[in-house]
Amino acid sequence: MSLMDVLISEVGPRDGLQSIAATMPTDAKKAWIDGAVAAGVSEIEVGSFVPPKLLPQLADTAEIVAYARGLPGLTVAVLVPNARGAADALAAGAHKITLPLSCSESHSLANLRKTHAQVLEEARQIAGMIRALPAERRPHFEGSLSTAFGCTIEGEVPRAKVVALAEALMAAGCDEVGLADTTGYADPVSVKAMIAALWAALGREALTGIHLHNTRGLGLANVLAAYDAGLTTFDSSLGGLGGCPFAPGASGNIVTEDLVFMFEAMGVRTGIDLERLFDVRERVAAALGDEPLYGFSPLAGLPLGFRPATARNTIMEGEPA
Repeated sequence: MSLMDVLISEVGPRDGLQSIAATMPTDAKKAWIDGAVAAGVSEIEVGSFVPPKLLPQLADTAEIVAYARGLPGLTVAVLVPNARGAADALAAGAHKITLPLSCSESHSLANLRKTHAQVLEEARQIAGMIRALPAERRPHFEGSLSTAFGCTIEGEVPRAKVVALAEALMAAGCDEVGLADTTGYADPVSVKAMIAALWAALGREALTGIHLHNTRGLGLANVLAAYDAGLTTFDSSLGGLGGCPFAPGASGNIVTEDLVFMFEAMGVRTGIDLERLFDVRERVAAALGDEPLYGFSPLAGLPLGFRPATARNTIMEGEPA
C-alpha cells in the first residue's frame, strides 16, 4: 500500500446510498468496495445499523461488513444511531463505529428522536459494551458532532455548545470526535475557528477528521482550510452521492474523485489511484442507472502529463509505478 499524507474515508456506500431512492444490490455494493480498495481506498463506511424498515437501502449492512472485513488493509466503518445498533455492529465485527450527535437539539429530536442527554447516555452504553470486549476486538469509537456549523431548524449553533458536547462525548467514552457540516453551512474561516476551539478544549489527538458537504460550493475550500489547520482525515462520497443536497443543482457530499485530484495535484499523497477510481465511478453509475453523479475531474479527465503525488513518491521509493 502506498504511503499517505491524508486519509480519505469513503462514505458513499452509507451516506450516499441511504439518501437515494434506489436500493443497490448487495453484489454491486461488494463490487464497489472491491474496486475502491483496489484503487487504494483504505477506509470505507460501508453501511449503518438502523432498522431495515427505516432504511431498506442498508438492510444488508451486516453482510457487507462481514465481506469487507476480508479485504486486506481496509478499515470497515459503520454508523450507528444508538446502543442497539452498536450491538449489531460489534457482532458483525466493524473496525470503526460512529455515533452521531446533532449539536442542534432540535435536529437531534427530529433525526434521532433523542435529546442531547439521551444520546450521551447511548454513548456511555456503547463505550461500556466496547470495554467489555477483549482488547484486540474493540473497534474505534467516534462521536460525530453533526450540524456543528449550523442547523436548518435552529440556524446558528453556538461554538461553545459544540465544544461542550465534544467534551461530553469524550467523557462518555468516545475515542475521538469528528466534525460534521451536515447542512453545508460551513466556510473556511468557521472551519479553522471550530478546529482551534476543539483542540484548545480537548487536545489535538481528540479531533483528526471532518465530514464536509458541498451544498453551497464550498466543500473543497473547507477541506483545504481544515487541512491547513492540521486535520488529516476527510470524508467524501464517490460521485458526490448523498449528503442531503438542499440547494438546487448542488451535490451534497464532497466528490471523492475531485478531493483526491486536489490533494494529489497539491503534492499531498492520498494513496489512491485516480484512474482506477474513475473506473469504479463508471461501475457504480451503471449499477445505479439514472441516479445523477457529480464531480468535475472525472468529466474533464486528468491534465496532460499529470503526475499524482502518490505515484511520484511510489517511484522514488523504488516500488512499481
